[in-house]
Amino acid sequence: MTNVKSLNKWANAHTYLSVDLVRIAVGVFLFSKGVTFITNIQYLVELLAPFDKSNGGMFGMFMVHYIASAHFLGGILIVFGLLTRWAIIAQLPILIGAVIINFLGEMHSQNLIISLSLVAICIFFLIYGSGKHSADYFFKMDE
Repeated sequence: MTNVKSLNKWANAHTYLSVDLVRIAVGVFLFSKGVTFITNIQYLVELLAPFDKSNGGMFGMFMVHYIASAHFLGGILIVFGLLTRWAIIAQLPILIGAVIINFLGEMHSQNLIISLSLVAICIFFLIYGSGKHSADYFFKMDE
């Protein structure tokens, strides 16, 4: 807990508006992907098909619901900077899975670059936190 507090104090002392804008952009992107997956659930089922051959559909349906809701709710939390680290922890397995899917299935270089970039940005915000211009800072959750 003391490590998180010291990271937050360092991040708040070295915060920049551009970093907060990147956090907001990542949150909006994840929210829009969640909306896309909710409205076009068959696309997500097809993406997860290589992983769901042995369970008869149960694993795939669990993952579809987890991915869509985590992107949808996590994107909102990241945009507002509320519980940012927890939202990013929920996003990282999905994003790492997106990188793996590019190697197991059909390779799309644009999707791979986006996935790798999001993994790197999410790891940065996992360490950096939500910043000074966030709901966490406003509600004094960082101290």
